[in-house]
Amino acid sequence: MNKSIIYSTIIGTIVYFALGWLFYGTLFTDLYPESEGQSMLYIFLGCLFYVLIFSIVYSRWAHIGSFRAGAKVGLIMGLLYAVSMNFFMSSSMGDLDIERFITDVLIAVVSTALMGGVVGFTIGKSK
Repeated sequence: MNKSIIYSTIIGTIVYFALGWLFYGTLFTDLYPESEGQSMLYIFLGCLFYVLIFSIVYSRWAHIGSFRAGAKVGLIMGLLYAVSMNFFMSSSMGDLDIERFITDVLIAVVSTALMGGVVGFTIGKSK
C-alpha cells in the first residue's frame, strides 16, 4: 500500500465520518435515531473501510488525482451503493418509505461525492 492510499484513506475517513455526524447526528436525527447499542467505533471503522475502497480504486485502477474527478466518480458510486443498500434495508423493514429512501440516498450521494473529491485531491497531491 503506497503513501497516497494511506493519506487519502485517513483524510477521506475524517471527512466522511464528519459528514455522517453532520447529516445523521445533527440535521436528520429522525432518519436513524440513536440506539442504546450504537457503537461510534464501528461507525468509524465502517467509514474507514468504505473510504479505503475508494482510495484503492482511485489510486490503482482509475488513476483519479483531482477533486473534480473524484467527486464525479464518488457521486456515481455513492448513488449506486446507496440505492442498493436502501433496498436491502427496506426488505428487512417490510415496507418502502419513499421519503426516507430518497432522503437517505441524497445524503449518501452528497457525502460520498465530497469524500470522493477529497480522496481524489489527496491522491493527486501526494504523488
